[in-house]
Amino acid sequence: MGNYLGYNSKMLAFGMMRLPRAKGKVDLEQTKAMVDVFMERGFNYFDTAYVYGDGESERAVKAAVVDRYPREAFWLTDKLPFWDTEKPEQFNEMFEESLRRTGAGYFDIYLLHSLNEELYEKTERLGGWDFLKELKAKGRIRHMGFSFHDTPEVLDKILTEHPEAEVVQLQINYADWENPAVQSRGCYEVARKHGKPILIMEPVKGSALATLNPAMRKVFEDANPNASVASWAVRYAASLDGVMTVLSGMSNMEQMLDNTSYMTEFAPLSEDEQETIGKVVEMLNEIPVVPCTKCRYCVDSCPQKIDIPNAFEIYNELLLFEDRHRAERKYKRIEEGRPSTCIECGSCMEHCPQHIEIPEELKKVTGTLGE
Repeated sequence: MGNYLGYNSKMLAFGMMRLPRAKGKVDLEQTKAMVDVFMERGFNYFDTAYVYGDGESERAVKAAVVDRYPREAFWLTDKLPFWDTEKPEQFNEMFEESLRRTGAGYFDIYLLHSLNEELYEKTERLGGWDFLKELKAKGRIRHMGFSFHDTPEVLDKILTEHPEAEVVQLQINYADWENPAVQSRGCYEVARKHGKPILIMEPVKGSALATLNPAMRKVFEDANPNASVASWAVRYAASLDGVMTVLSGMSNMEQMLDNTSYMTEFAPLSEDEQETIGKVVEMLNEIPVVPCTKCRYCVDSCPQKIDIPNAFEIYNELLLFEDRHRAERKYKRIEEGRPSTCIECGSCMEHCPQHIEIPEELKKVTGTLGE
C-alpha cells in the first residue's frame, strides 16, 4: 500500500495519457469500462495533465470518472505546463481550464509539469511555486509537487530550494535505472535523500517493456510462464522503497485486466526475480533503440507535424523484433507528416524529456525504412 500523503490505496495508478481511441478520438465507452474495472478492483488513483491530447484526456476524466463516481472515492492528479508560458496570469487560466474540463472541483495533487533545469528557472522567474502554495492555502489543491526529467544534480537543487514540494514524479523502469540519458537510479536516490514520496511514471517505458523481442520474452516466460512481460516492469517499479504509486498508461481492457490482476495483491520482486530482470537488461543494452516514450511533446512543437513517436516505434520494433515486413507495412501507412519531411529545425528537441537527438534519429529511420 502506498501510505503517503494520506493515500492508502493500492500501488497502481491509471495514467490517462494513452487512452483507447476510435475514429480519431478517445473511445469513451471503452474508457468507462476500464475505469469501472479499475475501481471495482480497489484502485482509485488517476493521472492527467493540461496538455494531454489538447484537453482530450481531462475531458475523458470528467466523462469516465468524475461524472460517475463520488469525488471522495478517487484521487486525481493534474499538471501545470510551463514551456509555452510567458506571463504569471496564464497559470490561473490553465488551472481554471483544467478544473472546467475535469469538473473535479479540486485536485488531490497538482504538479509543475516536466521540470528540467531550464523550466525550473522559468518557474522561479514567473512565480510558479508561489502560485501552487496559494492554491493549496485556498484548498483548491490538496498537495503540490512536480514531475521531473533531468539530472540528479538538478533534482537535488530543486528539492533543496523548495522543501515545500510534497511529492516528486520520476521516470523509473529497469531499462532506465542506469541509463545515462535518464539516470533513474540517481534521481530516485535524491528523492529518497529528501524524504519525498515518489510517483513513478513510464514503468513500462511507453509499452516498450511490455513487448520485447522473443529472446527476452523467453527469459521471463521461463522464469514464470503465468506472468505477463509487462508485469515484471510494473512490479520492479512498485518494489522500490518510498514509492507512493506506479502510473500505467493503459490503452485497452486487456492491459487493464492484466495490470490489476497482479497488483491487486502486490508482491515485491524476489531476489531470483531481480536476477531475471538483470538478464533482460543485459540483452536490452546490446540493442541501440531510440529511447522514445511516446509522450508526444515533440509533435506539438513540430512545424511539419511529423508523427515522431510513431516513426520511432516502428523503427524500434524492427530493431527489437527483426520483422522487416511488419515494420515496412506499418511505415507505409504513414500518410501525413512523414519523417522524410523533417527540416531539422530542432524545435522537437527543446520539448523532449528523453533528450533524444530527434532529427538525427529520423535520418536513421528514413535510411532504414525509406522515404
